Amino acid sequence: MATEEPGPLVRRDELHAALEARRELGPAYEREVLDAFAEQLERRLDARLRQQRPAPARRERDKELALAIVSLLVAVPLIAIAGGTVGLAGVLAVCAAIVLVNVAFARL
Repeated sequence: MATEEPGPLVRRDELHAALEARRELGPAYEREVLDAFAEQLERRLDARLRQQRPAPARRERDKELALAIVSLLVAVPLIAIAGGTVGLAGVLAVCAAIVLVNVAFARL
């Protein structure tokens, strides 16, 4: 899979056109010319970043949702058992274990 090298964010002719417009319009319109140029640059940069960083796959989000649901379903009886037998320390241990499992899964 060959990836194309992205071109420059700003082509030389566009930069020269912006500089020429600034020169012709004078200091009264300098801010507007620079704002328009910066806005164009930001749009191109955002588009390039979106291409490089694809959205997470639906399957991954589904796995995360399934883990969250299972964690809640498992947590209820485990917390009840731990709370009834060990007390607060057991409840905290169960909660910590469930949090650690979810954090570990999220980092994978």
